[in-house]
Amino acid sequence: MLKEQLARNICTYRKENGLTQEELAQILGVSFQAVSKWENAQTMPDISLLPEISRTLKVSIDKLLGYLSQERPITIYEKEYNTDEYYWGTQPNKACYQVLQLMPPDRRLRLLDIGCGEGKDAVFFARNGYEVTAFDVSDAGVEKTRRLADQIGVHVNAFKADVLDYRLAAYYDIVFSSGVLHYIKPDFRDEIFENYKQFTSPDGIHVLNVFVEKPFIAPPPEKEPNAYKWYSGELLSYYHDWFIQESSEVVFDCNSSGIPHQHAMANVIAQKISSKL
Repeated sequence: MLKEQLARNICTYRKENGLTQEELAQILGVSFQAVSKWENAQTMPDISLLPEISRTLKVSIDKLLGYLSQERPITIYEKEYNTDEYYWGTQPNKACYQVLQLMPPDRRLRLLDIGCGEGKDAVFFARNGYEVTAFDVSDAGVEKTRRLADQIGVHVNAFKADVLDYRLAAYYDIVFSSGVLHYIKPDFRDEIFENYKQFTSPDGIHVLNVFVEKPFIAPPPEKEPNAYKWYSGELLSYYHDWFIQESSEVVFDCNSSGIPHQHAMANVIAQKISSKL
């Protein structure tokens, strides 16, 4: 697993820095064939090369190896989550009820919550009988997800991961995410969504939403350095080969920062059809 993670990260961060395999090889003093083998997980670079790879690709060795730094918060919500109160409350998102209607847990169903925050949706799903895995980039959020699950008396496999780095390696029946996908850089979206789709079970569903840019809505007051723009129709475009259960767009009021503002959000529910109708 480490070899595959390192291979993917070298390739990802090399491209992000605008380097070809030949250019990276020249900087490191190795052959481009060596770099190619690293990126195809055929071999791993010598440990002595990791500091230079890290400097060249402008990423820490920890992140290169797939470990998140514990020293600094990546999300602006780390501080907000580090309290006894639940910043987003404990009531589930309305989309959770759509999941119940579309794929009720009348059999074993594996569900992944991408960017679970403080766990309100993940715990709701577990409470209703789904086998839930959930991750978030916030230490405090993951801890509160586990705490809420314990209070309710259910199990959620919650762990820390960055949506940019984490890739699925197991199949899920349901992939769910709310208010998180704007953290995915545009250059990474094709590969990430291909991974999510690949590791979705036949007839499984994706229930996702993303904030979209609108000229008539002012930018949100929160200054998020790691957020990236999405546009109307962009999320839907990743599911041209799936059955679209729902595709909608809403504008809603928000007061999360203490300053009244609005968001526009695109919603998609898509199903991976296992056979021809």
